[in-house]
Amino acid sequence: MTAAPPDRSRRGGRRVSRRALLLGGTAAVLGGVGLSQRDELAKLWYQVPGNEVPRKPGEVDYPGADWVAASSQNWRLASRPLDFAIDRVVVHVIQGSYATALDVFQNPLHRAATHYVVRTSDGRVAQTVRELDVAYHAGNRSYNERSIGIEHEGFVDRPEDFTDGMYRASARLTADICDRYSIPKDREHIVGHNEVPGADHTDPGPHWDWERYLRMVRDARPVPRTGASAVRAGTAR
Repeated sequence: MTAAPPDRSRRGGRRVSRRALLLGGTAAVLGGVGLSQRDELAKLWYQVPGNEVPRKPGEVDYPGADWVAASSQNWRLASRPLDFAIDRVVVHVIQGSYATALDVFQNPLHRAATHYVVRTSDGRVAQTVRELDVAYHAGNRSYNERSIGIEHEGFVDRPEDFTDGMYRASARLTADICDRYSIPKDREHIVGHNEVPGADHTDPGPHWDWERYLRMVRDARPVPRTGASAVRAGTAR
């Protein structure tokens, strides 16, 4: 009778956890590669199920935002920027109301959501997906992985929907995102949904004032943070 192979998951009579084995193997592999390869391999660690960055239910990334969770069918778990670098902000217009945007993002059949929604009347901001995670908003997998999407209440053919309060609130949010992820505040890195490769959408449309918006983004003052929000902002860089 052939002897059973030794149980290599035990050490000194004690079972070694799967996490310990993975960590040990990862350390061994990382020790034998160059710096750039090491960075890429480290990113893969956070893509293994069960190794996601810890998060608290209902916690928001932007101070003052309301948490209105999107259906889990409209985004996927990630650990950005540790697994996917964030280098874009994508501007959307919902073709409807603020309430409609929140409603459809909670619908698992919708299969799409942005990270944030901004209200026309007063610039109120809701967060529906954590920045850590990949929201299905751009219609392009690479852009979904690398960007944060901001939805705006209104219709592309109604310039009156783009109020000063909405512009200012959205610009402060975009500036905060850019500051935390070191994203340049320019048109290459702050784009419309219509500019995403392969996109079949027209938003934010011809009435979106890009010159005004970018000026507001660049002029926006830093958003005050205290306690846990200050720690999260620091780890985003």
